[in-house]
Amino acid sequence: MGAVTPRAATGRAAAPPKQDRSRATRRRLLESAVACLAERGWSGSTVSVVAEHAGVSRGAAQHHFPTREDLFTAAVEYVAEERSVALRALRPAGRAQAVAALVDLYTGPLFRAALHLWVAASNEPQLGGRVAELEARVGRETHRMAVELLGADESRPGVRETVQGLLDMARGLGLAHLLTDDGPRRARVVEEWGRIVDRELGNPGG
Repeated sequence: MGAVTPRAATGRAAAPPKQDRSRATRRRLLESAVACLAERGWSGSTVSVVAEHAGVSRGAAQHHFPTREDLFTAAVEYVAEERSVALRALRPAGRAQAVAALVDLYTGPLFRAALHLWVAASNEPQLGGRVAELEARVGRETHRMAVELLGADESRPGVRETVQGLLDMARGLGLAHLLTDDGPRRARVVEEWGRIVDRELGNPGG
């Protein structure tokens, strides 16, 4: 007979490998750092607060991220990557839905967390350079994906500016959303921008 596996011997599933547990803990800490930033802002998001939110000890948190700057620098990278993932996952049907989907990217928790990171970076030299670098990357990717989703031809005069204006408008709506959830007004603005974009961009690929 073959060797008895740990599952057969104990009646329980074997524990996940230590490396997998470590990765899972690290991800929970990053998700909690983002959530705490969105809920409490920079001043209220200490390592202890993030560790408690993640359900791990402060010692475990400091094993992964020895300092607060280490934790939130990694959180910057995590937020940037998650925003890129959300952007690449968009599958709108038509320009009106594309406009609405792009606006939605700026009214969710990832944008809220990113905004808190921007504010923190303006006062924390350890974060400033990294946040600026990653935001520039996300900004370029967002513009490129917006062009693709809208079927925009940027060789035509004014098209690039129209796309960038849409993204600037979406960012502005995201900032307003931090103070009040004015859904009906936002829906009207998004609907009008759908018409503007359709008129200014012409036939997709045309």
